[in-house]
Amino acid sequence: MTLKKFAVTFALGSMALLTAGATVSTAQSHVNSPDPLLGTPSVATETSNIDGITGHAESGKHLYRRFCIGCHGPDGNGQGMNAQWIDPKPRDFTEATFKCRSTPTGTLPTDEDLYNAITRGFVTTNMPSWRPLNPQQRADLVAFIKTWSPRWAKEKPGASLNIPPETAITIESILHGRELFQKLECWKCHGPEGHADGPSASTLTDSKGNPILPFNFSTGERFMCGDSNRDLYRIFMTGLDGSPMPSFADVIQPNDAWDLVHFLRTLQVALPNQELTLWQTYKAAHGKDLKPIGPDSAGGAQ
Repeated sequence: MTLKKFAVTFALGSMALLTAGATVSTAQSHVNSPDPLLGTPSVATETSNIDGITGHAESGKHLYRRFCIGCHGPDGNGQGMNAQWIDPKPRDFTEATFKCRSTPTGTLPTDEDLYNAITRGFVTTNMPSWRPLNPQQRADLVAFIKTWSPRWAKEKPGASLNIPPETAITIESILHGRELFQKLECWKCHGPEGHADGPSASTLTDSKGNPILPFNFSTGERFMCGDSNRDLYRIFMTGLDGSPMPSFADVIQPNDAWDLVHFLRTLQVALPNQELTLWQTYKAAHGKDLKPIGPDSAGGAQ
């Protein structure tokens, strides 16, 4: 996150606070105490636990009102005053549906998942990294965010995905990943060369019916949920809930998933990486033998 992006989001939150006629108020005694700026959360109170830090919803409430209300809204439903100008739209916390998780699709994320999301921010969106807040404040925000949905009082987070050791980066792994990219029809959204220009790209919507674009591998240096090979593995094994990106955990084996990771890295032509270097060398010698990815490769790209 750049300082400029943080400053813009900080300013938007401040504007929403001022426009609502707010003044600095004394702390309320309870998360559900009357607050002229916030609606009533669905859960009385929540805590979070991240690496020995316990977050408290009461403290998080004041941080939310200061920094988050402008986009996520006074009721936590993603309908803040700034939401009309933001695309993609802010997260609706009342649904408790989150893209970046370490848990299986359809399950709640862990406290650490939410903490990491707040810390990291999301590229290609207006959500900045909130590293300027200290760890305790971020943990408090996690606790308060959980009060917006009754799911947190009824369900437990799913078990975090066990990520096996990464397999060797070889040309055989990349070629098999390329075959999987064709077979699983990843190209229909991401495009044959990862330019986010597949035939389905313009038709995609999120779970609330808002238009959403697939990730452009050719220009993106960081994924929404991280930047490492492990992060990429986690993304398509857990899926991005609330988006058209499904989980492939029941479709491919762990070793296949690593092969797909290795091929996807070759699509990141703007980001020097080991997989890309290996692929470019191979392609220079064998490019004429490769089948194109797309509808004309029904038999599988090789």
